[in-house]
Amino acid sequence: MELAINYWAVILATLSTMVVGSVWYARGVFGTLWAKLAKVDMDRPAASATLAISVTVVVSFISAWVLAAATVVTWHAFGGSFLLTALGTGAVLWAGFTAARFITHDAFEGRPTTLTVVNIAHELVTVLVMAVIIGVWPPAGTV
Repeated sequence: MELAINYWAVILATLSTMVVGSVWYARGVFGTLWAKLAKVDMDRPAASATLAISVTVVVSFISAWVLAAATVVTWHAFGGSFLLTALGTGAVLWAGFTAARFITHDAFEGRPTTLTVVNIAHELVTVLVMAVIIGVWPPAGTV
């Protein structure tokens, strides 16, 4: 089996995480609630977020690449719709790794349940948007 990955889809999926995060954590959506619960000052200078944004781009690329690779492996194993495979793979990876780890860490750190829910719901939406992009733009020769 060849692990064919559409890197254009991975790059677009990476960029989508920035869009989803910008909307999700906007003041009019969940930003104000998140900032209060996480004790984050949303009025701090924008320059202070430069490192966090840079790290986010790098780890989002890694996440998109892993999702694309896992989707290809899963699709080769089970066949069917590449889009549905991407969505299912994304949901399983989110539940098994992202949600499980957030819940564990937040429980030990005593974070508010609402904060955990806001964050893991954001991660679910992020992963599903990435999965749609990867699923509708499969690697050449796979579908």
